[in-house]
Order: sequence, then C-alpha cells, then structure tokens
Amino acid sequence: MSDEFLFPPPAPASLAIAGDARRFPVRRIFCVGQNYAAHAREMGKDPSREQPCFFSKPADAVVVSGATIPYPPRTCDLHHEIELVAAIGSAGADIARADALAHVFGYAAGVDLTRRDLQSEARKAGRPWDLSKGFDNSAPLGALAPAARIGHPAAGRISLAVNGAVRQDADLSEMIWSVAEIVAILSAFVRLEAGDLIFTGTPAGVGPIVAGDHVTGEIEGVGTVALTVA
Repeated sequence: MSDEFLFPPPAPASLAIAGDARRFPVRRIFCVGQNYAAHAREMGKDPSREQPCFFSKPADAVVVSGATIPYPPRTCDLHHEIELVAAIGSAGADIARADALAHVFGYAAGVDLTRRDLQSEARKAGRPWDLSKGFDNSAPLGALAPAARIGHPAAGRISLAVNGAVRQDADLSEMIWSVAEIVAILSAFVRLEAGDLIFTGTPAGVGPIVAGDHVTGEIEGVGTVALTVA
C-alpha cells in the first residue's frame, strides 16, 4: 500500500499562541448552542437548563484575527456571535467534570459567524443547519491564551462591537453550562483529542453585519478578535 497522496494534503489550520513561537494545530471545532439565557430568549427558545446542543464547523473555517473576509454566498442575513473558545490540549473520553479543566490547554476569543436566514429555514423544515454554521471563514479567532498563564476564566466581560458600536455585552458568569461541564458532557459523545476547539456559546445581542463592517470582540483576561467583512 502506497503512502503517496494523490495531491498535496492541505496545511492544517492553526492558531497563534500568545507568548509562544509555536502554533496550536486545529483538529476539529465543536460549538455549543444557546448557552446564555438571554440569548436563548432572543432566539425564541426556553433558557431552562436542558442538555446543551452541539454542532460543528470544519477546521478550515478558522480565520486569523485581523483578516478581511468576503461576505458569504447564499445569505442575506449574516450574524455575529462572540464566544469564549476552549482549546483541548490532552485527549479523553467520558471525562469527569472534576477533571475536565485539566484537558484544556487555553482559551481564545472567537466569533461564530452564522447565516441566520439559512438556519431559520432549516429549523422550520426540521432539517440540519450545518451550512448555516460550517461555511468558509465562519470561525474568526484571536490568539490562544494558555490556561497555565491566565487560569480558567469563569467570569469577566465578553463583548463585541460593530464599527465601534457595542452590540453584545455580558459576563462569562452568565453561561448556563460551565466550560468544565461542557467538556465533560461532550466527551461522553466523542473522544476529545488535542487540537479540538469548543465554542462555548454567545450572549444576547447577536445581529447582522454587512460588507464594509469592522467587527471587534474582547473577553476580559483572555484576548481579542477582529475581522472586516468585504
């Protein structure tokens, strides 16, 4: 059996690590839906503490902070969602909540870009909404801050502005499910591996962005993320 590839494999997606010349290779991207009560309400959902809903993005959806990205096709309603992103540094399955944070290498500020009109149509039809979330350039991310340096943030301001006007402004303490709980629950469904990223949900205030908009996000004690839509 030959080990030769039919064509050169793509370079792995990766993130900068604050204060480190090395980069963090991205394996998979998991996301948690509606993990802030106020956001669940603005989406017309019940914010009661049900099991978290998970969905995915492809690893190559990662966009480095500061990039300019094209307005995506097949949508007229592109939305921003600022999120705390946890980066898994060591593998595990069926991880106990008490041990979960030991598997987290660090954290970053990320934006879950969403084709809201496609998502709404898919929900009404009872169909999967992968293409509303997992499209090209849909995961802008700032540099990773190692947990060894910043700890595991459970509180702190999380905010996003469009063209300087604040749209989302909340606190990490408002998350329904903590990072430790998310890691433990997700690891019961899939074996988490080093390189996996978990977007942990967005607070209220999500809204549309259009070509020409400049988006900036910040999470206190973690870092920033920025993008421009062309």
